Amino acid sequence: MDEEYLGRPESTYSVVKFLEEQLAGQLCRWDPRLKMIGLRFSNVMEPADYQAFPGFNAEPRARKWNLWGYIDARDGAQAVRLALEYQATGVDIFIIANADTVMSRPNRELLAEVFPDVPVRGEIGEHDTLLSIDKARRVLGYQPRHSWRDEIQLSP
Repeated sequence: MDEEYLGRPESTYSVVKFLEEQLAGQLCRWDPRLKMIGLRFSNVMEPADYQAFPGFNAEPRARKWNLWGYIDARDGAQAVRLALEYQATGVDIFIIANADTVMSRPNRELLAEVFPDVPVRGEIGEHDTLLSIDKARRVLGYQPRHSWRDEIQLSP
């Protein structure tokens, strides 16, 4: 999923976020000197939260709402700094997620079980994020540095 995917909000929270992006676009249309950056954070987590991650494998549908994505708070702070430094006008939206998922189970297995009828474009790594952070990497220079996999030991 990337920034071009047409939003389909499923909650009041998400519909407000969707409308904020639409409003930002209109305000920047009215005044082309404005700069508005939307950072779509994916489930902000701190290292203390990582102990729960191995338990997510038991019920993958519980975390399908954001394609098993997350963002380490430290990497989220990096994205905010980069967005503030970004020299541009107009509105720009970026997905901000970690480079991996919250799951130990492989992506192909998860997708086959939870989204069997959704076509997959391109190569997908075993645990690579399914939320495209390519634009944030390319435009902002965003590079996630923290992974839950480095913080806890997984059982073999």
